[in-house]
Amino acid sequence: MKHYIYFLLTFSFLMLWSSCRKDFEFSPNTGHLEFSKDTVYLDTTFTNIGSSTYTLKVYNRSNTDINIPSVQLGKGNSSNYRLNIDGMAGKVFSNVQIQAKDSIYIFVESTININDFANDGTFLYTDQIQFDAGSNQQNVELVTLVQDAVFIYPNRDYDTKVIETLNLNIGGEEYETDIQGRTLQPNELHFTNEKPYVIYGYAAVPNGYTLTIDAGARIHFHESSGLLISEGASLHVNGAFSANQDVLENEVIFEGDRLEPDFADIPGQWGSIWLFEGSTNNIINYATIKNGSIGILCDGGAEASEDVLKITNSQVYNNTGFGILGRNTSISGDNVVINNAGQSAFAGTFGGRYNFTHCTIANYWSNARQFPALLLNNFIIDADENTIVTDLTEANFNNCIIYGNDNPELLLDEVEEETVSFNFKFTNCLIRFQDNTNFFSGPNYDFEDTTHYQGNIFNQTPDFFKPAENILIIGEESAAINQGLASFATQVPTDLLNVNRTAAPDLGAYQYITFPEEEI
Repeated sequence: MKHYIYFLLTFSFLMLWSSCRKDFEFSPNTGHLEFSKDTVYLDTTFTNIGSSTYTLKVYNRSNTDINIPSVQLGKGNSSNYRLNIDGMAGKVFSNVQIQAKDSIYIFVESTININDFANDGTFLYTDQIQFDAGSNQQNVELVTLVQDAVFIYPNRDYDTKVIETLNLNIGGEEYETDIQGRTLQPNELHFTNEKPYVIYGYAAVPNGYTLTIDAGARIHFHESSGLLISEGASLHVNGAFSANQDVLENEVIFEGDRLEPDFADIPGQWGSIWLFEGSTNNIINYATIKNGSIGILCDGGAEASEDVLKITNSQVYNNTGFGILGRNTSISGDNVVINNAGQSAFAGTFGGRYNFTHCTIANYWSNARQFPALLLNNFIIDADENTIVTDLTEANFNNCIIYGNDNPELLLDEVEEETVSFNFKFTNCLIRFQDNTNFFSGPNYDFEDTTHYQGNIFNQTPDFFKPAENILIIGEESAAINQGLASFATQVPTDLLNVNRTAAPDLGAYQYITFPEEEI
């Protein structure tokens, strides 16, 4: 009993001491708070889409615990910003306390409807966090750039909450899939450069229609989203050369929907541009495709008279799987740069037809990977683990660079069958291939065989400017300078930067430059 009474007395004393401490230790704020920044810039967001969370740190440098009578947004409860202070969400707070020589965090978010304001498609929304009032008031400014956008998303059933999935026409029959998305309507099949497009799920182009994308358009994909060009449909990306290579005003850019600088080069933010089996006449010119899972997935059509995909003057970067993955298909590429893929930059699999001229196929992926920059094979393994083999009808690489931070950067993975062809040729290419382990053997790796190899250079430097940053223009030390065949250069007379190459063609997508001096 004595111990119980002692416990009650001790507990009561602690509670009394604690309550007294709250009453007497905190002094009024005197307007001498310090902040981690005087303005919080929230990176560009799309209308009606919540921003990331940003942090402001508030310091009490004094030797006294202080009480701030009010912390609030300048626009009060009508503000489009939201605050969180010490785990409490709101827009207006009273009696915020900071102990001596201590600090607190304030977390800031925003969701802004651009239609609430008169604008031309972009709007600078501002407010401020006000600490205290009167002569002791201190302010921290809040600034957000908001962009209007066209949103494309699947429907959600009001009662079941089930999200719409795609039905695909394959060989004349309709198949249900579990791919979230919806089919674009005829009035949605022209993407302009007036507003960016934000796509949730897969936006499918229906049979018999073409999705046309104008120069300068910006296409943003949410997580696990992409484009699907159905059987009998087409994609036409009509980009053009940009005079300003920083702004890329005429480039068509495909990327994720996170606009913060920290996400500018993060792979795997969205799915793929999927050219479904049976799609036809897909044309991509002056496009940048980055930060997806597979930049372009192209299926079927190896026997078609016209290439399933013609891609020119384009860049494909930062994909967790493949930059471009072809499966028994036909692809031609001129002035294409591919880099940074978790597997291969380019993979032509299950046979097909592939023709690339003046392309840079590189892989400087910063983590471990299983495959080289360039992979060719003629088979697939089905669900029952059966190997199915088909013809690699042709795979021609002319005046190209095939390089990376691994070695070798070329794999020719043939399953030999007497009736199946495996045709390929590398002409005047710079290739990284040094088989120190003697693992690669057989006629496919006989570099003296002019049926497959002619005029190539092996294991010399391409002298890329900044390959880890996807800047693969070559410099004065490059082994690729003036090594191209003129006959191929006349087919692709200007490089990716619109520089004429016909007089002295360099290998790859760029003519060489003198690198700017690094600033110290």
